[in-house]
Amino acid sequence: MNTTNVNNLIQQLKQIQSDFYATFGVTDIITNSKIFEILIADALDHILIPGHSGSRDAKDSMGNEFEYKHYKESSSNHTWTFNDFSNTTITKLTNAKAVIFAHIQDVNASFPKFDWYYEVPGPIISSYLAKATRRIKNNRKMINVSPNQIEKHLGLTKQLINRSAGRYFSWIKSIVDVTGQIEAQVGTAGILTSNKFWEVLVALKLGHKVQSEQAKHDAVDDFGDLYEYKVAKGSSWSFQDISCEVLHKYLSDKSVILASVDKNDFVVKKIYDASAKRVVKLLRRKLREKRQRYLSLEKEVRRKQVSLNQKDLKSIRAKLVYPSD
Repeated sequence: MNTTNVNNLIQQLKQIQSDFYATFGVTDIITNSKIFEILIADALDHILIPGHSGSRDAKDSMGNEFEYKHYKESSSNHTWTFNDFSNTTITKLTNAKAVIFAHIQDVNASFPKFDWYYEVPGPIISSYLAKATRRIKNNRKMINVSPNQIEKHLGLTKQLINRSAGRYFSWIKSIVDVTGQIEAQVGTAGILTSNKFWEVLVALKLGHKVQSEQAKHDAVDDFGDLYEYKVAKGSSWSFQDISCEVLHKYLSDKSVILASVDKNDFVVKKIYDASAKRVVKLLRRKLREKRQRYLSLEKEVRRKQVSLNQKDLKSIRAKLVYPSD
């Protein structure tokens, strides 16, 4: 790997994001699969709405707002997921013009293609989810919607994309081109998915290799030792969907890496190395305390999620490994 070349490519990506923000008012386009929302908006001639969680994804020229859901052909799950739904979030869908259920063709393709979708009016999908979620018992409050459900229960058919380049296309092409070069250099595929790009930035500081998207562990070093990565903008690291299986996986890691990054400047601020055993022990304790706290309030723990903060790092004796003393 040519480190100088990789750093130059990262700076190019930073400049693209900065220019995109200056042009469209949308930032952090390298996180949480945002690139695919841009791809969808470009093909549908929609205008991106700034923000991530909690806001609609895009609007049309009339101001009608749309929610986007997508899955990639390379994904093991060929359905669209609604996470952490509630009566409130389902009801709010009635205010959307429609939910776009998009398919991204990324298999054997140098450039991801948004090729077909279902457009389900907001009131219709809201009504459907309100009924379908009554039987959901999982604490996470998650439901998957499949193409078969949309066609069978809602009577809609898929629509094909027949529009070429839109207002965002040149930006998408530049992002895909630069990230493709970075992927080839670092040996990691799918770095625009989830937090994968930021994991790569952290791994470059540690001499690790980040595993590609479907891998069980986040990173590996030259000796074959495995690592779990948690990357955040601040000093609080979230562990979601904690289960016995997940904790057991952590115990097979050499350590847990907790990093803080600046997603505007593309800078790694701090990296801590923590014992996997101590992290697991603390997560178990915090989850027990959360259950007891919720029980005292006669509330249900909807999602097995806890966070570690700066104080917790001291209790588990995490070591600051970057910047080094």
